Amino acid sequence: MLLQNRTAIVHGGSGAVGSAVARAYAREGAEVHLTGRTRATLEDVAHRIRDEGGIAHVAVLDAVDRDAVERHAAAVADQSGGIDVCFNATFNDDIQGTPLVDMRVGGVILVMAGGREAIPNLGGSHVAWAALAGLCRQLAAELGRQGVRVAWLLSPGSPNPDEPDPDATRLLLPRRPSYAEVANAAVFAASDWATTMTATEINLTGGAVVD
Repeated sequence: MLLQNRTAIVHGGSGAVGSAVARAYAREGAEVHLTGRTRATLEDVAHRIRDEGGIAHVAVLDAVDRDAVERHAAAVADQSGGIDVCFNATFNDDIQGTPLVDMRVGGVILVMAGGREAIPNLGGSHVAWAALAGLCRQLAAELGRQGVRVAWLLSPGSPNPDEPDPDATRLLLPRRPSYAEVANAAVFAASDWATTMTATEINLTGGAVVD
């Protein structure tokens, strides 16, 4: 398994992307710590992980509350001996990089980011996404010597697979990624197969963004 004996924190662990990533991490052997604001939905995800043979823990917190995040990180590190992966699926720009560095030399910070394609009427969203990418690059530059990698997953979102995709005409491929495919990319990025990848944007847009 790609993440055997790893400890992963998934912020936003009850959302569509966060839950898919958490289940994929657990399937690959990681001990997963789910965080979010609603215990019931977090417990639902944790139960699914346990039913599939994985290990999952739940903590109710707001990912923008830095003190709460740091207390949780400290508790996880104390319990598990360190933190290997921090995945943020909450779409905010406070990705809490410091606790990971403090708790273990090495590890991976992964963040979800919106697409960079031109879409009218999104207001400041593109500005925020560009700032998030810049923050990730800067964290990668500052934390690389400590063995910490930083990457962000670029996705235009995942449609309901049972419904037509209204945005498919602006993609190079026939469809956007499924949540499972986003999760598989997150597993790869967190694994030893990606040990030289940092300051990296992982383009999962199906061709909506072309560099």
